[in-house]
Amino acid sequence: MKNLNNKKILLIICGGIAAYKSLEIIRLLKKSGVIIKTILTKSGAEFVTPLSITSLSQSRVYQDLFSIEDEAEMDHISLSRWADVILIAPATANTISKLANGNSDDLASTVALASNKKIFIAPAMNVRMWNHQSTKQNIAKLKTYDYKLIGPKIGDMACGEYGEGKMLEPKEIVNELESYFESLNINKKFKAIVTAGPTNEYIDPVRFITNKSSGKQGYEIAKSLYKKGFDTTLISGPTNLKIKDDFNLIKVETSEEMFQATLDSLPADVAIFSAAVGDYKVKETSKIKIKTQDGLNIELEKNLDILNFVSNHNSLRPKLVVGFAAETNNLENYANKKLIEKNCDWIVANDVSNKKIGFDSDFNEVSIFYKNDKVEKLKYKPKSEIADELVETIINHLH
Repeated sequence: MKNLNNKKILLIICGGIAAYKSLEIIRLLKKSGVIIKTILTKSGAEFVTPLSITSLSQSRVYQDLFSIEDEAEMDHISLSRWADVILIAPATANTISKLANGNSDDLASTVALASNKKIFIAPAMNVRMWNHQSTKQNIAKLKTYDYKLIGPKIGDMACGEYGEGKMLEPKEIVNELESYFESLNINKKFKAIVTAGPTNEYIDPVRFITNKSSGKQGYEIAKSLYKKGFDTTLISGPTNLKIKDDFNLIKVETSEEMFQATLDSLPADVAIFSAAVGDYKVKETSKIKIKTQDGLNIELEKNLDILNFVSNHNSLRPKLVVGFAAETNNLENYANKKLIEKNCDWIVANDVSNKKIGFDSDFNEVSIFYKNDKVEKLKYKPKSEIADELVETIINHLH
């Protein structure tokens, strides 16, 4: 498993009978060249010993949030930043609940909540606990926080019952980690540009014309591309959004600035135009504030169409050009019309008249229109999950 070689993985072992499998996970990871650090919860120590873990991992075991010795060697914040990924196996219902609800009363939960790295969770619990509504809600929350779920599977339980809730076998868990790092390595060769948010077209120094856009969907797409290994540039109009990731963020305000930033970021393999760029700008912007008593008579002129320019450029056109269409009616007709007129490969369209998936919502429901007349609908879900599904489709297309 060459993709795991020299990777740094922080393994968190929680308290459940499946904790014994964590020892085999450590053995397989070490065999693949992984550098491992482990956190053992208090309940986890009831099932496996620190000595067993240390013997296999060849590294000390961290247990206590308030240990002077542990904090002196590596404090919990440094520990959360040290790893390339964090694996929680087994992940109990208790730990899942803590992470979903922001509770940090031990070292494991504190490190996970303080981390900015990809976190994989391998649930292990009784079938009734797994199927309980509170567990389902907590898992749904963690997915929106970009946690990666590995399992569980259906099988015989230690308690004698049968059903879903059994932790995957160590080999299956390690294979998931291998696949994750493999996809990062493969996608590193691809460069992606995403535009997001509105543009402001100034009338005078204090007034402007704009389009309504939160930028949320574009930001989520950029984050997903980056986490999948793409060399990602996000060109953003004015928004209140912040990013924690290290991809390239270019902030612009006007359509002309967005156009220039797009040109400067080309060539690229993928360009996703989700920004709500103003169709018009003021022909002559006043350099001083126009007084109310002077009246306001505005002459507009069309802005350059960034999507159309890039999609039809002979040498700068990316391999894949994706446009967005925010419609209030006749969604299918307008999306197909835009697909043809702009020469896009795909159009992602949504009905912004639906308040549940409107501009400021964290949820969306979109349809992807392809050139071959195929339409794929991504049903109502968090914008982060819409982004992940769209990016997976992009990856499949590029490969």
